[in-house]
Amino acid sequence: MNCMLSRRLWMTALLAASTSVPALLGLSLASAPATCLAAESGAAAEQEYYELRIYRNTDPAQQKVVGEYVQQALLPALGRQGIDRIGVFTPTGETKDASLYVLIPYRSLDQLGQQNAALAEDKAYQSAAADFFALPKETPAYERIESRLMKAFAGMPVIELPAESQKKAPRIFELRIYESHNADKARLKVEMFNKGEIDIMKAVKMAPVFYGETLISNDAPNLTYLLSASDAAAHKEHWDAFRTHPDWDVMKKLDRYKDTVTKIHSVMLEPTAYSQI
Repeated sequence: MNCMLSRRLWMTALLAASTSVPALLGLSLASAPATCLAAESGAAAEQEYYELRIYRNTDPAQQKVVGEYVQQALLPALGRQGIDRIGVFTPTGETKDASLYVLIPYRSLDQLGQQNAALAEDKAYQSAAADFFALPKETPAYERIESRLMKAFAGMPVIELPAESQKKAPRIFELRIYESHNADKARLKVEMFNKGEIDIMKAVKMAPVFYGETLISNDAPNLTYLLSASDAAAHKEHWDAFRTHPDWDVMKKLDRYKDTVTKIHSVMLEPTAYSQI
């Protein structure tokens, strides 16, 4: 039995809420999709940690200053620490938001914890960042830094670079944050992604980059993920295909996942010329 069929039967069994259905199908509600997840994502894959660092600004001139620092000082220094696949994005469209979004993956929390000490000892970084750090308090480079710390979902344990990123072709991204009204509902929404929603999104070519269970943020509990597409038209087609997918039609009706999301935030982003994603 293939994994997609296994998931479809699992979701149908849950929807029917009958203990006899899975027995007749020879399925375990808890284990059938999880087994497929291990086969598809690689059982040995370690779940990464993600920092989404947002340099908050409304002034494009400040955004430019921060961007130069990130490009010339921060990214090379993180590279010397063995950190790669760093995404750097700006909001699209006509907006007063001149923030810079920086996505940094870590192999472990230790790697994150050692970052500041490593930067302090990195002479090349200190030299490249000297002018940035010398800016006076009257004219700072940014208003504040907002950081979100996340752990990758088991269903997609590492960043997956979309084809457009690998070819440095034109591309757009959608950052989505799903808030829940309590931690248990947030856990169930993560489970919903792991047990089928991620696969549906991949099937309709939404090209997800990462999924993160938020560990620390000022709007927890929530989860965060990033989708990609070649352009806005393609992105809309992907969403239309997702909403009408038969597996999603089954999954969204499951009582287990009722009321798992209370609010959705969406930000459209475009990569900077030096973004690694």
